Amino acid sequence: MPVFFAVTLFISSALLFMVQPMVAKMLLPSLGGTPGVWNTCMVFFQAGLLAGYAYAHAGLLWLGLRKQSAVHLGFVLLPLLVLPNGIAADAEPPEGVYPVLWLLRVLLVSVGLPYVVVATCGPLLQKWFAGTGHTAGKDPYFLYASSNLGSMLALILYPVVIEPNFALATQRSLWIGGFYVLVALILGCAVCVWRARPASVVVLRFSSLSIPPTEKKNPSQKPHEVRSAPASSAAPALTWVRRLRWLGLAATPSSLMLSVTTYLTADIASIPLLWVMPISLYLLTFTLVFARRTLLPHAFMVRWMPLAVLIPVLIIISEATETRGSALLLIALHLLGLFWICMVCHGELAHTRPAAKHLTEFYLWLAVGGVLGSLFTALVAPVVFNTVVEYPLALVLACLLKPGEDELVQKKSNPPVHHRSPRTAARLDMLLPAMIGLFTAVLVLAGQALDLPAGPISVAVMFAVPAVMCYTFMRRPVRFGLGIGAILLASTLYAGVHGRAEYQVRSFFGVHRVTRDATGNYRRLIHGNTVHGQQSLNPEQREEPLTYYHRKGPIGQLLQALDGDPRLRRVAIVGLGAGTLASYAQPRQYWTYFEIDPVVVQIAEDSSKFTYLHDARRRLLGSGGKIDVVVGDARLTLRKSDGTFGLIIIDAFTSDAIPLHLLTREALQIYRSKLTAGGIIALNISNRHLDLKHAMARLAEDARPPMVCLVQEDTEVTSEERAGGKSPSVWALLSTDRAALGKLLDTSRGRWIELSPPPGASVWTDDFSNVFEVIRWR
Repeated sequence: MPVFFAVTLFISSALLFMVQPMVAKMLLPSLGGTPGVWNTCMVFFQAGLLAGYAYAHAGLLWLGLRKQSAVHLGFVLLPLLVLPNGIAADAEPPEGVYPVLWLLRVLLVSVGLPYVVVATCGPLLQKWFAGTGHTAGKDPYFLYASSNLGSMLALILYPVVIEPNFALATQRSLWIGGFYVLVALILGCAVCVWRARPASVVVLRFSSLSIPPTEKKNPSQKPHEVRSAPASSAAPALTWVRRLRWLGLAATPSSLMLSVTTYLTADIASIPLLWVMPISLYLLTFTLVFARRTLLPHAFMVRWMPLAVLIPVLIIISEATETRGSALLLIALHLLGLFWICMVCHGELAHTRPAAKHLTEFYLWLAVGGVLGSLFTALVAPVVFNTVVEYPLALVLACLLKPGEDELVQKKSNPPVHHRSPRTAARLDMLLPAMIGLFTAVLVLAGQALDLPAGPISVAVMFAVPAVMCYTFMRRPVRFGLGIGAILLASTLYAGVHGRAEYQVRSFFGVHRVTRDATGNYRRLIHGNTVHGQQSLNPEQREEPLTYYHRKGPIGQLLQALDGDPRLRRVAIVGLGAGTLASYAQPRQYWTYFEIDPVVVQIAEDSSKFTYLHDARRRLLGSGGKIDVVVGDARLTLRKSDGTFGLIIIDAFTSDAIPLHLLTREALQIYRSKLTAGGIIALNISNRHLDLKHAMARLAEDARPPMVCLVQEDTEVTSEERAGGKSPSVWALLSTDRAALGKLLDTSRGRWIELSPPPGASVWTDDFSNVFEVIRWR
């Protein structure tokens, strides 16, 4: 019987965590591949988990074990009425509707009921087993190990095994099949309950999100072992202060987990691989801190947490994503900080958990905290703030929640700690961080007055000493947390590698900044940490295309080679940016931009910020030429557009991440359906972390009829070219007209090369993509 219940819990947990990245990936093409899709999904899934826990709590409390098990069977059967189509999420968002609201509605309709049903299994099956009368039922919480194993395996195997080897349609079928198996197993568990003798005494407890139970320990337990809350009447009362601390300790790691996910996916790719890594670590910390014997002593994690906080703080300030080829290092550093902070916060939850009679309330507070943390990060912060405040704020809150030196488990050999009076200490907790913030601000202003070049050296000069000073506050949580906050606040004076921000706004698709560089000669459009356009402020040079679109760059070479070619009469561009490519528009040409983010359109159309579109329209006035901008997801709007195009340029990014749904077989079919005979598709595949050229070559080879693929890696940019506004870029050209591309090959002096895919390269589709093949690990 225990094995039967364990297998049921294993399958339920695996289904619970497999469905999350699977459904989010299904929804990506409908919303432009933005990281906000995953964050919004996480809000929904955590809310669904809370709903499942609330259902389990109320059902057992009001109906009792046997009646509730009978009622639950009816509840479990309800999803069978909708499951064949329940996970499909291929609807298109209507125009004018806030994407979050549409996304939540689609999730609720498509997977809401099945997900809540599966989420109830953790607490219910443990309770059912406790009521079977089995000898092991007196302490049923060994079953949590099976549940935790299922969730961890599902999260780890999805990006490593499931996603690279199974199409989404197959994944959906596997999940539905797994749910049918789960229903049968739950029925078997219910039969075990009905056939068993009622247990003489059954204490209602719940486990949460793979969290094991409170357990009594031997008095000889070592300091780093998790201690159970006393079950006697001498146990500390459940005050509201204690409850609110639980809420904060649960909400902060949840918010931090989604913040790290956003930070990683915005600059690499919005893919399940990077989705599941943070949440896997998040769940792993629950397992470690609530284990019978912890592998990482809580006192050790608390003591060195300040160092784990300072590392991501300095990365955020320095905009370290600008370092090419460091994907693995950057991912590791952010995840290390997340893991360490979660270990401390969740460790505090383990050390402050209440007596057994309060376990239900304890776990419900944890579930509420998880929902609030994800709700703030995914839904509130993008609306309230015009920049990514939630990541730094979560770091500061984690520091404030860190236990002080009096709460650490001290060894007997440690000397006694002497304190100042509480009033004096409180004053210093306010005064010293303020002084550090002022000192940091002075260093930043002095560094900029001395024209220190933006980069690691200037960051070290301006922030290293304040960081060390702040680190000395490590034993005072409030002082340390406010010190970190003061440094981050002062860092807003630092112009960074992109220059001083003149305008900043945030949308569902990310943060957009309009900045002026240190020389004052250029204005830039920055999305996240990536340049999406640059324009000279010199009136005589403002129509010159810069950065990836420079006349001497790959796309400039193509457009100059096609000068006068009839294929340029109609040009489609996916991704607007600052509108730089409009500089190439000539009389009697019709250029159409397709842009998913209305905020980007507002910026590019505002001539007080960028004038590329304004100048192009003025230049084309009266010639029959035209520049249009269509708002919406490119695949949807391009498919609905009238006529065909001789040149289609794919230049869509979210920060540095390329929406992979624009680089699939289905996307190419849409482009080709809108391409004139002999037309050319140009793709900007520049990326610091992904090498996409072989994926494009495989896509061209897979096309019917096959297409020629040319690639130019224009990555060696001289200092003189960089000063003139040119940026490194990588472009791919696809066409069935070998003669047209042959002309470009002949005139490019070897800069363009015809590329064939390596053996075994996979074809990306909407159902399948293997990002492992293209990550730059060095």
